[in-house]
Amino acid sequence: MNNYFIRVYYEDTDAGGIVYYANYLKFIERARTEALRDIGLIQSEIVDQFKLIFVVRNIFAEFIKPAKLDDLLEVKTNFKRFGMVSIGLVQEIFHDDNKLFSAEVKLGIVDIMGKPKKLPLELKEKMKNL
Repeated sequence: MNNYFIRVYYEDTDAGGIVYYANYLKFIERARTEALRDIGLIQSEIVDQFKLIFVVRNIFAEFIKPAKLDDLLEVKTNFKRFGMVSIGLVQEIFHDDNKLFSAEVKLGIVDIMGKPKKLPLELKEKMKNL
């Protein structure tokens, strides 16, 4: 599991100071990128070396409680399943140990032309550490 912290800024909120719903998806995207970076997997380098891209295939999101202006949020990312051409993970956003948001994410693995590709063993082994 990987933890990533993000502060809610005015630009993240609506007129009432509540985080705009689409921004939760941005927060978890950043957390996924940083989780990979923390284990030495830089997405631009994955493209260069393996000619692969991770794309969101589907996402199931549950909005539990609102995040607000100035909250410090903790995004927890847990890689759960490794398929032949996909990765399943769970991401949750917390504020002061209160769960605000939860998402089950399925990432597809495609080449630079968009064709599904197998996850290289080297990448899979590193991701299992998360």
